[in-house]
Amino acid sequence: MEITETHSEGFKRELKVVVGAKEIEDKVSRRLEELKGQVNLKGFRPGKVPVSHIKKLYGKSIAAEVVQQTVAETSQQALTDRDLKPAHEPDLEFTEDKDEIEKIMDGKADLSYKLSFEILPEIEIADLSKIEVEKLVTEVTDEAISDGLDRLLESGTTYEEKEGKAEDKDRVTIDFVGKIDGEEFEGGSAEGTPVVIGQNAFIPGFEEGLLGAEKGENKEIKTKFPDDYPAENLAGKDVVFEVTVQDIAAPKKPELNEEFATNMGLESVEKLRSAVQERIQQEYEEASRAKLKRQLLDKLDEAHQFEIPPKLVENEFNAIWERVTNELKQADKTFEDEGTTEEEARKDYEKVCERRVRLGLVLSEIGEKNEITVSEEEIRRAVFEKAQQYPGQEKEVVEFYQKNPQAMAELRAPIFEERVVDFIVELADTKEKTVPVEELFAQDAEDDDAADTKGEASDDKTDDKETT
Repeated sequence: MEITETHSEGFKRELKVVVGAKEIEDKVSRRLEELKGQVNLKGFRPGKVPVSHIKKLYGKSIAAEVVQQTVAETSQQALTDRDLKPAHEPDLEFTEDKDEIEKIMDGKADLSYKLSFEILPEIEIADLSKIEVEKLVTEVTDEAISDGLDRLLESGTTYEEKEGKAEDKDRVTIDFVGKIDGEEFEGGSAEGTPVVIGQNAFIPGFEEGLLGAEKGENKEIKTKFPDDYPAENLAGKDVVFEVTVQDIAAPKKPELNEEFATNMGLESVEKLRSAVQERIQQEYEEASRAKLKRQLLDKLDEAHQFEIPPKLVENEFNAIWERVTNELKQADKTFEDEGTTEEEARKDYEKVCERRVRLGLVLSEIGEKNEITVSEEEIRRAVFEKAQQYPGQEKEVVEFYQKNPQAMAELRAPIFEERVVDFIVELADTKEKTVPVEELFAQDAEDDDAADTKGEASDDKTDDKETT
């Protein structure tokens, strides 16, 4: 095999690989000999089929298989011999025409092809111990536990039919027909619809219009669709709903007692209280972790500024841009509806992609240098959790991941990233700051806004070096 570097500029590399005709011919001959003892053909005893006859029947397919396998092996060897680390799957181009390919498969011409790719940049990792981050800590108060228990009780609310007029929090079951300018509109009618007054599940003014209604009453509710209503044909329009009240039911909230705790699967009210406290504590820790990770990624981004292979950014942008434009199309909206232009949106998402790719490369480098890996048990657990999201299709989901290496890599990536983040947090100068819950979640909301413009590294293939 001969390997020649035909192009080297910046991140771009091009290799020409030539495999001699004799090597291809020898591989085909060995494969035919293997098949001699395996094939069963009518008129021949097992293992006695002449090689010439096997070649006549299967020669073309065997040669194609050998060429494909040779390309896979030699392309990997070409990269390994030169210690090159591609940033993406190399583009492969055969240099021969169709007639020449036929000669190659017959062992009468050399196999020649080109590999074009970009290489990963050399990354000098900053001193991680000098990174300063702040971990927010919030105490679970008795008030928070009481609120959590109250939400549980609310979720267990039942309704009992009542006489008299509908009041706030009552459930009113209705038939209704919506009309705009006297004409019914699509999706504006329904029968037997339960409406809980005060839940704000309908457009403003609709639930309020049911206050004071009585069973069997027919009434009109005049209101208006919000100006920003998703359906453009309805947004800002005045509407009249002709409503028939079928029945009215008052809420019955369960009491916090041993019976309720038992119904929730716990032995006592005290056990239920402890479970609620643990759940709230977990929510606080997840919010704190998200904030800490955001800070850490920001600091890593500041500490590592280097040129990025354009193809990586392009691939990331194309994936995100396709998702964004598809979502706009499905919502029947434009960039102008979102308060921007296509040109401005492109620039914003290009910045997002540059950050994501850079952070992905940094985390990957840190993980590789410190031998951080994802165990097979963690992958199996991730596959199992994914399968549980599709009741009745668990087996098919598991088989899909087992047969799809790319899908498996996508499961591994976020786990790998979390392992690397944990490693960095251990080294970083991390200080704890106790804050009230309002501040914890107010800052999380700010982080969500920042995510729209900065992005998360978790969308990158941060374990590319593990899988290539």
